[in-house]
Amino acid sequence: MARPATDAFGRPYAVDAAGNPVPPKRMHRGLRTGLIAGASALALLLSFGSGTAVGFMADLGRSSSQAGSTQIQDPGSFTPGQGFGRGTTTLPGQGSGSGSGSGSGTQSGTGRGTSVTSPEATTAQKAGVVTIDSALTYENAAGAGTGIILSSDGTILTNNHVVSGATSIRVTVESTGKAYVGKVVGTDATNDVAVLKLEDASGLTPAKLDTDGVQVGEAVTGVGNAGGTGTLTAATGQVTALGQTITTQSEGTAAGETLTDLIQTDAAIVSGDSGGPLVDAEGEVVGIDTAASSGSAQIAGFAIPIDKAVSIAKQIESGVESGTVKIGYPAFLGVLLADGAGTVAGAPVQGVVDGSGAAKAGLAQGDVVTSVDGKAVASASKLSAAISAHKPGESVELGWTTAAGAEKTGTVTLTEGPVS
Repeated sequence: MARPATDAFGRPYAVDAAGNPVPPKRMHRGLRTGLIAGASALALLLSFGSGTAVGFMADLGRSSSQAGSTQIQDPGSFTPGQGFGRGTTTLPGQGSGSGSGSGSGTQSGTGRGTSVTSPEATTAQKAGVVTIDSALTYENAAGAGTGIILSSDGTILTNNHVVSGATSIRVTVESTGKAYVGKVVGTDATNDVAVLKLEDASGLTPAKLDTDGVQVGEAVTGVGNAGGTGTLTAATGQVTALGQTITTQSEGTAAGETLTDLIQTDAAIVSGDSGGPLVDAEGEVVGIDTAASSGSAQIAGFAIPIDKAVSIAKQIESGVESGTVKIGYPAFLGVLLADGAGTVAGAPVQGVVDGSGAAKAGLAQGDVVTSVDGKAVASASKLSAAISAHKPGESVELGWTTAAGAEKTGTVTLTEGPVS
């Protein structure tokens, strides 16, 4: 039976009874649910394959499969053109019943009893919009979301949860079909905003951003990569409320996060739409689609106001970190960690990422990391905190006890890890 472990960021990773990492299958990611002022359930809208939630990150669903090797392959490069098939998308409708009927409470939608087919986005609606395919190599998974073009040279605005955990990112400009490698410039996990930069991009058409604000009752359309198919769809509705505060939460867990000052809409925003634009009748972006109701008979989608998101994006582009804004990629040791107590105080190693600094230093499954730079680490969480204080490219002096009981030390050069 698989039991939870954590990676060097302190996030859960499944291992079997023998301690071997269990890579999840590619799947339709389970939606994160939550509460609006103690009422309706919500879901963040990143698309993944179906399966039960056992896995790499505490707030995102994963599914377990057969036991894998203790050596996890380095992600390497992500080749544009790889990845996801394209096709039609069926979106949740407004059928009766939130607790019964086909599609009710499923991972693929917002819990409506029946479904309708959302139309493909028009050429005008596709302008300035990208689809985002993320490879999560350390967990043998892949995800899909949406983004908004901010500049002609490839600055992309999206949700943090669209790229969280990604080892490589492919971004497709939907107006041209051209794919690019995307790199994370920075993130604000608290406000669920991320900025990407496309490699070797030029001549892109930025999205038109609203400057007037939006009003309750105003007609809006959510454009996004619904279901992760790679085909943009358009869900129409109207603004039903402003300044909303919601708490999101993973399926089957009590963990959650609070998002504030959101636009609420009755447009059928669904999984895969995350990071996509909510546009007004003039085709101007008024918000970023971020969350939606789940298991409720009433549709409720939520978007971050575009002025707030752009303000955060400008801070990220300036390279100035804050309490919530992080620039670039975090330092990565390259080990999978178990939280369980062992015979030696420290952070038990359940697996090592092939090609990582830890692998090059000689760490192996069954070892226990006991110190970083001469300071004792008593647990996996303490090791995670010590590593997070460093930048990629920096070196740390690591102490560990091998499975055979030998005491070792070594210098480990930290590499770039996926953003959290």
